[in-house]
Amino acid sequence: MDEIQKIWKRHVYIAKASTAFIYGVLVSIAMNFFWEPGHIYSSGITGLAQLIATLTANLPVQLSTALLIFVLNVPLFVLAWFQIGHRFTFFTVLAVFCSSLMIKSLQPITLTHDPIICALFGAAINGFGTGLALKNGISTGGLDILGLTIRKHTGKSVGTINIIFNAFIVLAAGAVYGWPYAFYSALGIFVNARVMDMVYTRQQKMQVMIVTTKPKSVIDCIQNHIRRGITIVHGAEGAYKHDTKTILFTVISRYEQPELRQAMAESDPHAFVSIAENVHIMGHFYEPKP
Repeated sequence: MDEIQKIWKRHVYIAKASTAFIYGVLVSIAMNFFWEPGHIYSSGITGLAQLIATLTANLPVQLSTALLIFVLNVPLFVLAWFQIGHRFTFFTVLAVFCSSLMIKSLQPITLTHDPIICALFGAAINGFGTGLALKNGISTGGLDILGLTIRKHTGKSVGTINIIFNAFIVLAAGAVYGWPYAFYSALGIFVNARVMDMVYTRQQKMQVMIVTTKPKSVIDCIQNHIRRGITIVHGAEGAYKHDTKTILFTVISRYEQPELRQAMAESDPHAFVSIAENVHIMGHFYEPKP
């Protein structure tokens, strides 16, 4: 049993390391093929690194975007090491290192200078890479670390911080390249977030209502597959046959939907299951540790 666990853990580590490398390749393509030729700024720390590199371009000592991405993340690595976890920090450092290395190593190719095309395609590629990394339990550094730390201690989201930071990046793009580029960068940030949400589904909440005649079997099977609380409503009645049923309510993430489907197939394939998306949660909702 111990040997199986070791093999599985090794497999997980290899998968995370491979994902970190793929993320590095994708973000470097977004940066070198689209953002830089189109004068588009990314969001978060990457956008800040681009801004500093632009402002220091005429200085005797030039700072590359690739180097700045890693350097600006170093204080956040330290924060993650003490506040989140050592394994989480290791793979975050690996992902940021791969992105910096690939941005520096990959030869830039100018496909187009059209800012709208550069904003859209760069954001889509980067959003896919970031979502893929998050889906495999890897942070890409930057404001993710700050967000996880604040949520760990306060339980609150840091959406406001992200909005303010990215608004600063957008305004900087306008001041440096002209105000139309501020709108192009804002468009890119929006597309990046939407694509990332499409790929990374763990944070999307869904309310599940189950009408069943086998409540104990369904509850046991769901909780064996997913760590979720379930509310039980006894005494429901079917309108067609007037048979007694039980209604179960729970909230899952979209990421857990395949496990729910499997649990229902095993416990009560004839149950009626209704799923409502875009649920807003107030109170405690268990989230696996990074």
